[in-house]
Amino acid sequence: MIIWLTGQPGSGKTTLCKQMMLNMGSDVFHIDGDDLRDLFDNKDYSEVGRRKNIELAQQISEYLHKKGKHLFVSLVSPYKDQRDKFKSKMGDNLIEVYVHTTEIRGRESFFVQDYEPPTENYIDIDTTNVSINDSANIILEFIKTN
Repeated sequence: MIIWLTGQPGSGKTTLCKQMMLNMGSDVFHIDGDDLRDLFDNKDYSEVGRRKNIELAQQISEYLHKKGKHLFVSLVSPYKDQRDKFKSKMGDNLIEVYVHTTEIRGRESFFVQDYEPPTENYIDIDTTNVSINDSANIILEFIKTN
């Protein structure tokens, strides 16, 4: 299973992944956008650079999934067409989670002006007034029941 968390910087994607990993144990692997950029030295925040980073995350996710790993992926991944194509490819093996907030959490300088939120087949998590633990439980409960 791949749980793909998308949303603006500072919305809580990485924090949610860490919380869910505490609840699920060591059987889960986490891919984070900041870690990928550091690992592959991709500091290109243009659309081309972002698409390349997302494509790389998708390839790694698919590879690890085929090896039997469960994954949490936390990337801004602003382009709906790119996310939808990967969702279509992975089918029921991928759950998209849209994480957002109305709070400013110190990452506003990294906001993506052309971010395209999902429009169908996703879990909506608004971290403005819901705790990280409660948000994580919403996602984990969805996984259990599906």
